[in-house]
Amino acid sequence: MSLQLSFAQASATGPRMENQDALRLVTPAAELAASKGYLFALADGVSQCADGGLAARASLQALAMDYYATPATWGVAQALDRLLLAQNRWLRAQGSQPLLTTLSALVLRGRRFTLAHVGDCRAYRWQAGCLQCLSEDHVWDQPGMQHVLKRALGLDQHLLVDYLEGELQAGECYLLLSDGVWASLGDQHIQAILREQPDLQTAADTLVASAHHNGSQDNASALLVRVEQLGTVNLGDTLVQLQQWPLPGPLREGQALDGWQVETCLAHSRQSLLYRVRDANGQPWLLKTLPAEREQQPGAAQALLLEEWFLRRVAGRHFPELHAAGRRQHLYYVMREHSGKTLATHLEAHGPLALAQWLEIARQLLQAIGVLHRRNLLHRDIKPENLHLGDDGQVRLLDFGLAYCPGLSEEPLHELPGTPSYIAPEAYQGQPPSPRQDLYAAGVTLYRLLTGHYPYGEIEAFQRPRFGQAVNPSRYRPDLPEWLQHHLLQAVAADPAHRFETAEQWLLLLERGDRQELPSRPRPLLEREPVKVWRSLALLSLVLNVMLLFALLKA
Repeated sequence: MSLQLSFAQASATGPRMENQDALRLVTPAAELAASKGYLFALADGVSQCADGGLAARASLQALAMDYYATPATWGVAQALDRLLLAQNRWLRAQGSQPLLTTLSALVLRGRRFTLAHVGDCRAYRWQAGCLQCLSEDHVWDQPGMQHVLKRALGLDQHLLVDYLEGELQAGECYLLLSDGVWASLGDQHIQAILREQPDLQTAADTLVASAHHNGSQDNASALLVRVEQLGTVNLGDTLVQLQQWPLPGPLREGQALDGWQVETCLAHSRQSLLYRVRDANGQPWLLKTLPAEREQQPGAAQALLLEEWFLRRVAGRHFPELHAAGRRQHLYYVMREHSGKTLATHLEAHGPLALAQWLEIARQLLQAIGVLHRRNLLHRDIKPENLHLGDDGQVRLLDFGLAYCPGLSEEPLHELPGTPSYIAPEAYQGQPPSPRQDLYAAGVTLYRLLTGHYPYGEIEAFQRPRFGQAVNPSRYRPDLPEWLQHHLLQAVAADPAHRFETAEQWLLLLERGDRQELPSRPRPLLEREPVKVWRSLALLSLVLNVMLLFALLKA
């Protein structure tokens, strides 16, 4: 069941020379509508400044084009905020006098709405005969200043946008009105028109015509949207529902659960339980759930469900395969058990990797990280224990329990997730998660797989480490080519600005190997001026010998 909407729009120039209002309705294909929603927006260009009409039209065009290109993992408010901040910078960069516009944007998705608002357009909700204003007018509240904006796109360097989210109700109607309509009619007149005109297009036309009939000297625009049928729940709604599922409790060998046959418990920690189970065909799978002591812990159930959702977002050969688990009635998820072992186990049993094998593992790891980051996901616990080397030679990145999606994940205060020796220096200083922190952890992982050591030594959980100069891996592996030494040192640089910017950048350089040019380093004086060095040493030796001889004769 998909979200079904009716909508209408109307706009009129009125007594002005130009219509500086702009309207935009975007109704994408069903798949995109389910993930990103329907976008409705109204902008009112500020005529007292530069070309307000251009500002309004350009802002809505940029919003309509770019919103649907944002990552699917971004929340609606996060995506709108990123785009409006970028548009604000663009408007301010247009000559000596910036372009200004007000804007209200409404996104309807699934069973929820999100409103972004800046300026003095208004957003209303019309439900069961009651009209509710959802927005605040960003104008100065002093006599004679009621029409002077204190917030607008392009007005200030630091844009502040109001956001409102809520539940949709079938049959309700949302209105976006320019100040040329609401300021002239007032709420009572608007309600009367909506009550008398059930047809949306007639209502929109009447609102605009009535505004000018009442003496409005401004452009008048109205955009109306009615919810005819609610859609399916989105991710946030799903998480709320699934968190109501009970934990399966301690599972015993031979026990059946939702069609799975429990074989054994493979791991039991404070954070999770991992069982080997078999399906109806006898194929082995891994079932991950929470221990009983975490059942009442705030956010624990949501974290497990988000972990599953993250894995579904990055489905592919670099990650565990998830089972659909359609008959599930308990809180868990199921992934395929791939034959092989972790790279931590391999390192403990066989020591550092041969260079050829290391290069292949490094290539696959960077490909996996690239997939994650392109989907706006951060792993935050990359280490040999979470890298599985299959018997088929495929490297898979495991354990998304600490994975982070900006705008979706909630970060507990005063927590530093990850394994201390693999946590980037800036994270210890309180910096937010970033792709370069994942790349740092990958650098430490690859350094250890190649040398058996850590670049800054092993870090314990109770330590507050200081990062100086990483140990050159050639100290442990003299056989390493110079370009590879340089890669590893760049990957684990204490300053994030000195690291690789993306996984793809590192991967490209890795594949080029010894064909790349290394950054020039200062040559030692002995290499640059060998004759002068040896002459100086000979002269110094002669002087010392003369002084020694003089001392002996005097004695």
